[in-house]
Amino acid sequence: MTLLPFSSPLRVRRRQRQRQILRALIILLVLWNWVEVHWVYRRLHKADGLHHEQPRRRIELPQRRERIYIAGVNWNSESILRSHWNQAVLDLAQKLGPDNVFISIYESGSWDGTKGALAELDKDLDRLRVPRNITTSPVTHEDEMNKPPAGDGWVEISPGKKQLRRIPYLSRMRNLSLQPLAELAEQGIIFDKVLFLNDVVFTPSDILELLNTNKGAYAAACSLDFSKPPDYYDTFALRDIDGHEAVMQQWPYFRAEPSRRAIKNMSPVPVSSCWNGMVAMPAGPFYAKSPLRFRGIPDSLASAHLEGSECCLIHADNRLSKYLGVYLNPRVRVGYSGDAYDAVNPTGKWLSRWQILRGIWSNRLRRWTTSPLPKEMVVRNRVEKWASQSEQNHEPGVFCLVNEMQVLHPRGWAHVD
Repeated sequence: MTLLPFSSPLRVRRRQRQRQILRALIILLVLWNWVEVHWVYRRLHKADGLHHEQPRRRIELPQRRERIYIAGVNWNSESILRSHWNQAVLDLAQKLGPDNVFISIYESGSWDGTKGALAELDKDLDRLRVPRNITTSPVTHEDEMNKPPAGDGWVEISPGKKQLRRIPYLSRMRNLSLQPLAELAEQGIIFDKVLFLNDVVFTPSDILELLNTNKGAYAAACSLDFSKPPDYYDTFALRDIDGHEAVMQQWPYFRAEPSRRAIKNMSPVPVSSCWNGMVAMPAGPFYAKSPLRFRGIPDSLASAHLEGSECCLIHADNRLSKYLGVYLNPRVRVGYSGDAYDAVNPTGKWLSRWQILRGIWSNRLRRWTTSPLPKEMVVRNRVEKWASQSEQNHEPGVFCLVNEMQVLHPRGWAHVD
């Protein structure tokens, strides 16, 4: 005789209860995801619709017009200068008013037509009577590299062989773009804010939105930049409010909860550092007795195979960062080409519900399964060893540092193993 499997009524009821609980949990998960995605979608596109959808909101200038010092460093950027950047700078100067701006551009040894494009911009600015200083230099990367190693900014890559470090070189270029700021101050001409512009596609409305970030209360306000959307571009300088690198290059980007919550809400995102194409900063620290300037980490620390972006270190050095905060403005999205700009500033929706859902869960799973600590501990251990070698060795921008060594190259820059 064959015995049938016996299931007691109690066991049957237990299995039914488990299935009911599982079904309820699945329903709750689906509802939770729907509510979260719908809420983010509404917040994202309510905010975005004010600035990036047609018809665009008219962003007004503040009643008290601020004086803006506009600084740019260009190298081999002829294409975007001629296609977008020059005209955007002209439009911006007219929007802000020629009497309220000074434009300082430093070009360094380009081999394309960047010098010619800037000469054309210079003529157009002259017609508008916009005060400016546009400097072009014939000194190329190769010229700089062929100089005998002297002073700071060199690193020994093998016994007896030194190479020019990339970041101190870039810092020097950016500081040259700030030189007229000090010269004008001696003449009594003072500015309220400094606006740094990369070679990106932007509009005057983007600038006004950036300047108004957090109602104008910030140590720095940055845009969000894209070269190959949907990935954002400047991973080297961007750090969340806890000092971590972004957990992913696609929305919602961040590991730290306050930064992630703000990007979902489309409000100013608190970060430790950002650059990402455009940055506005109060001018006060640049006028201080020890004026804020760009720098690289010391050569002795770089020799431990570490590097940090000058665009991150400036926030670590800025005394206002602690008190006013550094913010990334997700409403201001710029591109390194016209196509990239259009992709992140469409006339329709920037992010679909599916992109939001995928981004939330991808971010969540990465945070659950990865940790920044191993990479960060490598950096901290090297910094601590360096700091123990001398009381003079101190680096406030440890959160900026990465396990890399970067040197100048005739065609740009290169990693050193």
